[in-house]
Amino acid sequence: MENKILSVQNISFETLGTLEELIRYDGYQIENIQAQTDPVPINVQQYAAIIILGGPMAVYDNVNYLKKEEELIKHALKDEIPVLGICLGSQLIAQAIGGKVYKCGKKEIGWSTVEINSAGLADLFKGINTQEIKVFQWHGDTYDLPPNAAIMASSKLYTQAFRFGSAIGIQFHLEITDEMIRKWAEEYEKELECEWMEPKDLLVQKDHELRELRERCKTVYSNFSKMIKNRSMFSTDCID
Repeated sequence: MENKILSVQNISFETLGTLEELIRYDGYQIENIQAQTDPVPINVQQYAAIIILGGPMAVYDNVNYLKKEEELIKHALKDEIPVLGICLGSQLIAQAIGGKVYKCGKKEIGWSTVEINSAGLADLFKGINTQEIKVFQWHGDTYDLPPNAAIMASSKLYTQAFRFGSAIGIQFHLEITDEMIRKWAEEYEKELECEWMEPKDLLVQKDHELRELRERCKTVYSNFSKMIKNRSMFSTDCID
């Protein structure tokens, strides 16, 4: 198996953030593609895992490169390649597994609390010793999942994390950094204005939240990396 993780960016400024350092420290190479301009790979077996990042587009907008990402997810699920979808990435997984993605009644933007359930604490969030965590959100779409998807976290309004086979979807942004928040506030300024928000609402006195979020990201990545390593060990054991 290749020691390489595919990172799919849907827009240039929504990046791996904190995850990049963790992935490289773990010894993986990163193949990063810009989905709007680069070919979306078909051969999933060349990757140890796939991470699909966020973006302002919607999965139901009939965008060609998003359709190709859905196909990528389906191939990965079939071959049991670990997939992590963040925000838009989670929405793409939801649609790929037969869920319904649609506009939120109320957008979630900024810092908020999500609750991890027992399934989440035993899986992706194992090692986090509290059910409620403060996270950073920026999404206007949500989803209904098929009954065989395991929900792992929720907010008061929406499902926030789930697992389906080898795929994990997270609506919120554990990977966010101070620099990314500032860039998003600049790029999505009109959206903030429509929500009667200002960039300072996202950043004022948030140093503690960012430090804590970084620790949460380390824990979640550690659990995701175990999925990668467990599959790698199994695949190696099965080679004749």
